[in-house]
Amino acid sequence: MIAILKKEFNSYFASPIAYLVIGVFLLINGLFLWFFKDDFNILNAGFADINPFFFLAPWVFLFLIPAITMKSFADEFNSGTIELLKTKPLSDWQIVIGKFIASLLLVLIALIPTLTYVYTVYQLGNPVGNIDFGSTIGSYIGLLFLAATYTSIGLFTSTLSKNQIVAFILGVFITFFLFYGFDAISNSFGNNAIAIKKIGINEHFKSISRGVIDTRDILYFVSVSFFFLFITKTRLDNE
Repeated sequence: MIAILKKEFNSYFASPIAYLVIGVFLLINGLFLWFFKDDFNILNAGFADINPFFFLAPWVFLFLIPAITMKSFADEFNSGTIELLKTKPLSDWQIVIGKFIASLLLVLIALIPTLTYVYTVYQLGNPVGNIDFGSTIGSYIGLLFLAATYTSIGLFTSTLSKNQIVAFILGVFITFFLFYGFDAISNSFGNNAIAIKKIGINEHFKSISRGVIDTRDILYFVSVSFFFLFITKTRLDNE
């Protein structure tokens, strides 16, 4: 598994993928949070608050993470190297988990520079340091769970086609539906709206972002991630 992890992780930095992902993620968030005169601009808000970042990040991840994972298996199937990979002394689980961790590490590296946002908001507070650290830490934990879920979905969709673009589109569609789809559907239901929302990712992400780490939210993210990793492994078994 470590060999697969190293191979996948090094391949990201051996090509422009890693640099583009990190650069685009930081550029989009930076423009919306500090330059564009919109509702997300921290400097125009009138108070030091980093919540706009945690609202934007899941939507940016929705496109960036499928872009990271789209080649994971699609490229292997297209080039025929999946057969060579399966002849090595590795189980299908080791292959899936190795690719999963490599992709997740790249997302984590993209998140690290955003800690400067926290420091900036900390300094902008009146008085200095007037920031809700509980909510901030909870939101970062939520982003990590969100990224893990998106990554597992992206790995699965990369097994559905040899074409990376198709894998990307499928990844965006499924993650969008799981993140926002149930919120939209719940608007058509009255008393059952909350129950329907809880099926989707967004409700659990918002719950963790409040700074309260509920085991039900953690179990949700772990279960969804495991489900998609399991069906990815199943798809690999059938190849």
